[in-house]
Amino acid sequence: MDPDSVKSTLSNLAFGNVMAAAARDYQKELLAQGKPQASSSFNQEVDLDELMDDPELEKLHADRFAALKKEAEKREALKRQGHGEYREITEGDFLGEVTSSEKVICHFYHQEFYRCKIMDKHLKSLAPRHIGTKFIKVDAENAPFFIAKLGVKTLPCVILFRKGIAVDRLVGFQDLGGKDDFTTKTMEVLLIKKGIISEKKEDEDEDDAGNHENMRRVVRSSMNPDSDSD
Repeated sequence: MDPDSVKSTLSNLAFGNVMAAAARDYQKELLAQGKPQASSSFNQEVDLDELMDDPELEKLHADRFAALKKEAEKREALKRQGHGEYREITEGDFLGEVTSSEKVICHFYHQEFYRCKIMDKHLKSLAPRHIGTKFIKVDAENAPFFIAKLGVKTLPCVILFRKGIAVDRLVGFQDLGGKDDFTTKTMEVLLIKKGIISEKKEDEDEDDAGNHENMRRVVRSSMNPDSDSD
């Protein structure tokens, strides 16, 4: 059996990354056991029934499925806490929102300030990409208690919270080049350096789109077996 042929065939199956990884492990297993390599013919067919009955491949598949399910459940739990979108809250909601998540980015803004609108644009773009962090905003005019308590004197002011404690802040655009035309990427890099959001791998966005949607259905189905799929 040609390991490369196995890998090529499995890559075309609807098992995505799971089966691609399985093919590589199967190839390593063949080499480790010293099994003779198949003929050089590229037209040789693979006995997929035998391959799919391999307990090692089944374990790989099950482990990957469990990991994806756990990740999907985590994302669903975060969404229920208000993660994944940029939301406006009231002063009365402030303490509950800030203390219910490990990492929170809160923008204190003024409706009439142009720079606050620029900050809104970038935070709104980042929120769905960094679901591990909660993104919220508060109208400074309607939150006098916390404006005074947190010493907010210049707007826009973005305060970073960890476990309910203010650990850092962005005042105006002074950390973003001091100009209005900074990019969302510039802000993202700054927030990564400050440790309030995590750096994403280059291919993570593409992988997330399919995996998270598929696993969202699995999680919803496991919680409610009678529900219909999207």
